[in-house]
Amino acid sequence: MAVDPPAASSAAPESPAAPPAAAGARRPDGRRRPPYPVRRKVCRFCAEKLRDVDYKQIQVLRAFMTETGKILSARITGNCASHQRQLTRAIKRARNLALLPYVSH
Repeated sequence: MAVDPPAASSAAPESPAAPPAAAGARRPDGRRRPPYPVRRKVCRFCAEKLRDVDYKQIQVLRAFMTETGKILSARITGNCASHQRQLTRAIKRARNLALLPYVSH
């Protein structure tokens, strides 16, 4: 039994300039939009107007590490690029001087 191809409809094709979708709808790449406006993260060091990150400030450095001792990325913490580089350098210096652990089990 042969299957006939579907007949072409006489309806006009959808226009490429569709109206903006509602919150929670899909993006063109298939991902979902969040149902709320996304809030931009702010660099903690820029907000406090700190120029340099010090390796001796252990409590500040621990806030940017996971429980297992990994350094959190700027995407998660919201740090700007220059402060993220300073933070990484400070954490590595503190680890080298045994102020912070390399790994926590």
